[in-house]
Amino acid sequence: MSDDPAQPRESLRDRLTDGLYGLGWSAVKKLPEPVARTLFRTIADQVWKRRGKSVLRLESNLARVVPGASPARLAELSKAGMRSYMRYWMESFRLPTWSPARIKASIDVTDAHRLTDGLDADRGVILALPHLANWDLAGAWVTTDLKVPFTTVAERLKPETLYDRFVAYREGLGMEVLPHSGGAAFGTLARRLRAGGLVCLVADRDLSASGVEVTFFGDTARMPAGPALLAQQTGALLLPVTLSYDDTPVMKARIHPPVEEPESGDRTEKTSSMTQALADAFAVGIADHPEDWHMLQRLWLADLEPREDRT
Repeated sequence: MSDDPAQPRESLRDRLTDGLYGLGWSAVKKLPEPVARTLFRTIADQVWKRRGKSVLRLESNLARVVPGASPARLAELSKAGMRSYMRYWMESFRLPTWSPARIKASIDVTDAHRLTDGLDADRGVILALPHLANWDLAGAWVTTDLKVPFTTVAERLKPETLYDRFVAYREGLGMEVLPHSGGAAFGTLARRLRAGGLVCLVADRDLSASGVEVTFFGDTARMPAGPALLAQQTGALLLPVTLSYDDTPVMKARIHPPVEEPESGDRTEKTSSMTQALADAFAVGIADHPEDWHMLQRLWLADLEPREDRT
């Protein structure tokens, strides 16, 4: 038995978290869809009204995206943002029960030819996305409508059982999921790309200390180097993708022009340039639909400086 009094409490919290997600995947998909939509909008509004750390962090991030916005405008955006975030969860809990036809009908993709042409060229393609709208739905569209398997990376969550749930969920949608931690993921991704395969990476927040500094909405943030490094090492096509919701049940997706490898510079310089180009494409999609950017964590370096209230 541990002498640490926090350990049992942490274990209980982990079990509760895992149990709630398990309940979501087992119960929410059985609800009539109008009931599920109403339930998750109500949850979003209640969370927003509490003005907890996540909501305040979202508003702080949105203040950079929409400079000059009044407090009332930021509150309006954060309320819409929580509704968008809860829509993501409602759809994700129900997505395993959707038919291929339902998935196809739930997404409208602009410039899909950029992806299909790259795959047809057997070059290997990297799709890089920010935390906009529902990236799992976009992935399900790739595996069911295009019938193209792909490989992605998932952050190791605690408890481990929760991470296992997410892996099983995404594998059930046709994705190959690799753990973010450890050095093996990069090599596996590179092999998939050299074989002409597809890799999809959520790439607007660095989870390591080795990210690339970029200018993002006028200030410095750090984003992962992986997409740019993989493109350089394998010759794969690097395509930014942005997503958004509107008042319809259909999510919108846009595949942006490819990020090209610079003709000159060393690997570090090329990686910096390509990651900045990704950040610029992400910024276009986020600025157009700030309420759909589910960034409830600190992102900019100025916000990551040690402080007493750091989360």
